[in-house]
Amino acid sequence: MSDRMVFVTRMPAGIPGAVTRVEHATIEPQQMDTGTPVTAYGVPVKHVAGLVQPIAAADVVANVFTGFIMRPYPTQSLVNEALGVMTPLLDQPVDELVRGYMTVKCNMALSAKPAKDGIVYARKTDHGAGEYPIGGIESDADSAKNEAIPHTFFTGPADSDGNVEISVRIK
Repeated sequence: MSDRMVFVTRMPAGIPGAVTRVEHATIEPQQMDTGTPVTAYGVPVKHVAGLVQPIAAADVVANVFTGFIMRPYPTQSLVNEALGVMTPLLDQPVDELVRGYMTVKCNMALSAKPAKDGIVYARKTDHGAGEYPIGGIESDADSAKNEAIPHTFFTGPADSDGNVEISVRIK
């Protein structure tokens, strides 16, 4: 018996917030707004008074979107969190991807699945159950619930956990 892992259908797409093609990335250091913190990696963010905040329900994404918060590497969490669940530390600088490729967690849509060159949407309304957070990534064009994130596209389909690579072309 071999000690090698076998992927029957496909390899996992990655970990949310991880840059996937470093040579193409433009990354800018930022400071988080501790009063309105970003609670996950791989989500769209905005700048308010020079500080990074998550996209809010009242925002017009096209007017406020500045990039995606990315997972630092290497890093060590101060709490016991599972891989892919780690939350950004409030008292540390954060990195923002403004151009390049990264893995994000896509809320698996009912009607449209992520596909190559598909538009990436940010959720604008609360689902109520917590599984579809405001600012979360989606692939459905539902104007009542989602808004397109400018200059951002899926590079292919999501894996079984909803992780998918996106391309960001802001700068």
